[in-house]
Amino acid sequence: MAIRFPSSTTLLPNSIDVYSATIFSPKPLPPFSSNKRSGDVSLQLPNSCNHQSLVLPKSGKWRSGVSLFPFFVDRNTEIESLKEELLEAIAPLDRGAAATPDDQQRVDQIARKLEARNKVKELLKSALLNGKWELLYTTSKSILQNERPKFLRPNGKIYQAINVDTLRAQNMETWPFFNQATANLVPLNSRRVAVKFDTFKVAAVIPIKSRGSGRGQLEITYLDEELRISRGNQGNLFILKMVDPSYRVPL
Repeated sequence: MAIRFPSSTTLLPNSIDVYSATIFSPKPLPPFSSNKRSGDVSLQLPNSCNHQSLVLPKSGKWRSGVSLFPFFVDRNTEIESLKEELLEAIAPLDRGAAATPDDQQRVDQIARKLEARNKVKELLKSALLNGKWELLYTTSKSILQNERPKFLRPNGKIYQAINVDTLRAQNMETWPFFNQATANLVPLNSRRVAVKFDTFKVAAVIPIKSRGSGRGQLEITYLDEELRISRGNQGNLFILKMVDPSYRVPL
């Protein structure tokens, strides 16, 4: 969820750009049979396969050129590898401020691969969503504020907190402005919510009630214990990591 603040800060937006399972159950392997005379071991494959059997000699090498890798793919290992690739890709990009169009395309491609492997079915009902998340990367111009001098941009960490039981959310900037905003979440489907901001705070102290203009949508597209990927209603990408699962958003 992004908040655009007036003048020298980033509050009371004219438009809001919101931050925005299959469980892998491997099938049993086909039976092995052995040839007592040769000592070879053969693996009988289903009729749908092109080759009905693969023979493994004592040397440990397959006689045919067919790989059994698809039978042994560990989905969790694949997801962890993609997460590492994503974090490596965004690490030098200054939360997205230093990203070129090519960088943005590469990050988006990796993110989409992860989204396709999301294992949580009911994202908005998952307890994994609860807590405080740190924003690692975004394409949102209203957050990055690249048109401003660097000293007038949010230079410290930016957080977003969500509590699914109360349907509350909170955005928090740190240095130099320490602005905050809280919002109610209205589920639209199993992964998308409408976001209605109700209170803004300048410098984390001065409260300002929303006049109803602070609205947007947020779609959770990937979620696990460590990482969340979201997409806003204006098409922006948000990548966040969990920092405090016990954090509670003010009611």
